[in-house]
Amino acid sequence: MKKPTNFDRYLDRQLRDPAFARRYRQAEEEWNVALQLAALRQARSLTQRDVARLAGTTQQQISRMESADYQGHSLSMLRKVAAVLGGSVRVRIQPARDARHSSPSTRRANHRAA
Repeated sequence: MKKPTNFDRYLDRQLRDPAFARRYRQAEEEWNVALQLAALRQARSLTQRDVARLAGTTQQQISRMESADYQGHSLSMLRKVAAVLGGSVRVRIQPARDARHSSPSTRRANHRAA
């Protein structure tokens, strides 16, 4: 097993803060979308310009979608780009990891659905 680094220990401490942990999970999700798009494009040996042309958008839009800090993804554009790349989009909505931070109405709805 790999010995934890100073950064690993620092991150473990930071993740104990619920606000930080929430922001970290959100950033992780955004990073994953960007990485998946870029990896699929590269696996198909396409440039951003190629994908843009095939999807009917601009190279700049594809570049933004492959950027980890981009938060303007639309489901329709993700589907269009994924289709051009021979992929598909799957969205999963699930309860928050810490139900204490959800609203009472959300908790009631989750309870009724269970």
